Amino acid sequence: MIVKLQIFLMIWGIHGYQLIPRIEECGLACSQGFHCKTQTSTGIFNSFCHLPPASLSPVVLRNMKLWTAMKCTEEGQCSLHLSIKGTLHLHENVRGMEICSLSMNTQKSQCVNVKVSRNTHVKLTGKKVKIQFNCFEVSAGQQVYVTMRTIPNYCGVQLNQEYYVEDCRNSDVGTNIPNCFAGKLTYEVDRARQTILLNISDVAQSTGYYVRLCHQWFVCEDVGSVALIQTNDLVKSISLPFTQMLPCLCIEAWPAIPDARRMQMCPFKNNIEALWDNFIYNPITQTLTWEAACPIHVSVSLCELMKTNDQCIDLPNSSKTASEKVKYSRVDAHEKLCMKFTMKDGSWVRCPFAHGYSQAWTMKVSRMEEQIQASFTSNTEAQFSVLVCNGTESSSCDSAGIHQSISVGSLTTTSVNISGKTCGLNICIQGWRTDVDYSIPTYICDLPCAVSSQSHQHHGSSFNILSVIAMLAVLVSMAALLGYQLLSVLHRKRLERKGAEHIKRQRMKSIRSSH
Repeated sequence: MIVKLQIFLMIWGIHGYQLIPRIEECGLACSQGFHCKTQTSTGIFNSFCHLPPASLSPVVLRNMKLWTAMKCTEEGQCSLHLSIKGTLHLHENVRGMEICSLSMNTQKSQCVNVKVSRNTHVKLTGKKVKIQFNCFEVSAGQQVYVTMRTIPNYCGVQLNQEYYVEDCRNSDVGTNIPNCFAGKLTYEVDRARQTILLNISDVAQSTGYYVRLCHQWFVCEDVGSVALIQTNDLVKSISLPFTQMLPCLCIEAWPAIPDARRMQMCPFKNNIEALWDNFIYNPITQTLTWEAACPIHVSVSLCELMKTNDQCIDLPNSSKTASEKVKYSRVDAHEKLCMKFTMKDGSWVRCPFAHGYSQAWTMKVSRMEEQIQASFTSNTEAQFSVLVCNGTESSSCDSAGIHQSISVGSLTTTSVNISGKTCGLNICIQGWRTDVDYSIPTYICDLPCAVSSQSHQHHGSSFNILSVIAMLAVLVSMAALLGYQLLSVLHRKRLERKGAEHIKRQRMKSIRSSH
């Protein structure tokens, strides 16, 4: 029968169902023939030890055992208690034992003094008494550290043991301990209204629920207030507002009872891209800061965005590894200066000055007779460098001229003249700030060439020849037109004379024929 019971208990343990021993009342028990009484202790006065007397055996305390017991009321409410058992060898210098339980989760301790006496006047020294105490209430899944000491406390005479209370995965605990009645949590995200609609179902008892949004760091930190849902409102949807769809934004819900088991879901756990937009730029100190809204391990660098292939080339000495915050000092607010975030899953680039931010300085190039003039306008006092260079396919420049420096005052424009002999396709003017640690150069390419004086003379002579030819052509055309009109008049008059003579002859003929 005992063998069958052992096999049965072993099968229960394998399947996560280990029956927790029941107790009707918690209390203290001693070996038969001894009388024990308890007194609550803070553990402070007995924490300092004394040198033990020579006659005191170092094994005056023995055989400490720990296990979990369950106490249930008629209403079906159950609680867990720690049962502690040990043996005390009585001595004339020992009045009893102190038992303490320290929760490793909360760092809270419970202590009790157990003093022993006999019902008769028989000498106690050398007698053994078994003591059992089970009034320390514990929680499911709690880790406790139990200590037994003599009263008074003698140095080196102590028993210690660590114990893990069964958690909610144990079927007996999960079925009977209210802290394990977590229920079922479902949600829907309304992105347009930025709200999360919660529903709690499969609640095992009539109790309210706390719900909240939190940011999961080492612990889940509150985002907004904690809401209490009353029992009669559990059938309704609860709306929780949010501002950002961060991967560490989580929903927590738990029964409104002490040390309750919590349900947690994180709706946006894959939305990593939401982490890269938290920039702050201080134009006075020229400091660019990025701070993570969630715990994350990422490599960060500043980079220059290329026009040709949208690649971002890292700036020298800008790479950093961060988990919370990255700060860059003396940064030029340029539209192509970006920040690159790299993780094992890929890279993301964000350009904080590309949109909605006025550029700190501009460069323009104009033609002044035989000189090219580069003009710089800056919002603050700044130092610049100017260089003539040959443009390359990678949007960079190979030096082709003399490097020049220029100082520009706040809200002013300053110009520098560059020789106009360097001009044509792929010839560029490169300008960049030199008074900051991180700067992006500006390029203006395909510079126009100046027109020489010989070219002006040649064009003037050509113009004179063409003008003479045009005037001659006009005169010839006018002479031809006048000649044509004169010939037309002479021809018409000739025809008119011939017609008059013909009419006259006809009349003469008519007169003769009538006679």
